[in-house]
Amino acid sequence: MPVADLPDFPWDSLAGAKAKATTHPDGIVDLSVGTPVDPTPKVLQDALVAAANAPGYPQVWGTPDLREAISGWFARRRNASGVDPDSVMPAIGTKELVAWLPTLLGLGAGTSVGIPELGYPTYDVGARIAGAKPRAAASLLQFGPMAPKLLWINTPANPHGQVLPVDHLKKVVAWARQRGVIVASDECYAELDWRDEPDGLTTPSILDDRICGGSHEGLLSVYSLSKQSNLAGYRAGFVAGDTDLVQRLVQVRKHAGMIVPWPVQRVIHAAVQDDEHVVVQKQLYAARRDELKTALLKADWQIDYSDAGLYLWATQGKPCRESIDDLAAQGILAAPGDFYGAAGAQHVRIALTATDERISAAAKRLIS
Repeated sequence: MPVADLPDFPWDSLAGAKAKATTHPDGIVDLSVGTPVDPTPKVLQDALVAAANAPGYPQVWGTPDLREAISGWFARRRNASGVDPDSVMPAIGTKELVAWLPTLLGLGAGTSVGIPELGYPTYDVGARIAGAKPRAAASLLQFGPMAPKLLWINTPANPHGQVLPVDHLKKVVAWARQRGVIVASDECYAELDWRDEPDGLTTPSILDDRICGGSHEGLLSVYSLSKQSNLAGYRAGFVAGDTDLVQRLVQVRKHAGMIVPWPVQRVIHAAVQDDEHVVVQKQLYAARRDELKTALLKADWQIDYSDAGLYLWATQGKPCRESIDDLAAQGILAAPGDFYGAAGAQHVRIALTATDERISAAAKRLIS
């Protein structure tokens, strides 16, 4: 598709606010992009080094032991016991998979892709790249009799951190199966769930046994290790679900050369088998979240949702760009809610991805 048909890259519009925040005497606190700042866990660095000698081509589908390890992770951490290793595929991070999934599935002109009314901009971009029509909705009822071919859901959601409960997801699956709709669930923040769930489980996956009834037909779970494992620079993710759909993706990606590098595949293998590094990282984010949330509330901000993920969805009850300017005057850069859809026009997304020192600096500025 022509580049002119794509929306402007939203982050370019923050140049003025960033310049303003940079003039603060104590320096900028950049809470705009959810980029991990803590070290990649040593167990994962060691896995990368051990696989550094990689002269041959890796497999698009991933090795059997990698796919089995991911299957085991779904059973252990996501209450999805029936994930067949044949229905698993590593991905080059997940932004590329989100952007290219409609194309890889053969969608195009005359088809539509359902996306959240308030959500990650790449869902919209991916539909446009394929030549399909993006259709934003806050409820399935908004689609009426013309259901999309592909429906994106995001739980925990970016930007606002809402977690979709089991009963809601069961209704989504039933609705989609009645209409032949493929459901792709972006779940990359699942391990960073701040709710106190009595069953000890993470955010429910679309492949959760309670939700899909043991069948993954028409369902895809998309997952990234960037957030939970500080692997954004590695581009490490995977997709699992409907075996036929995953095999379709594998075949197209073989032709296109869309392959996760072998050393990164071995890092994924190590990451999904080591839960301890995720626990440690979650504790770091929890402390930063508590400090920042407390400061925002003291400064008369309202925080909505924010039940999981790496962001606080906050509002002063006025246009988001005004709030961005207010924060920039305090040397703090955040993301305006309108990046994520018109429904975010009065919110800002404030990331937890900064060092302890920078989070503390932001908290002090907010209440000074």
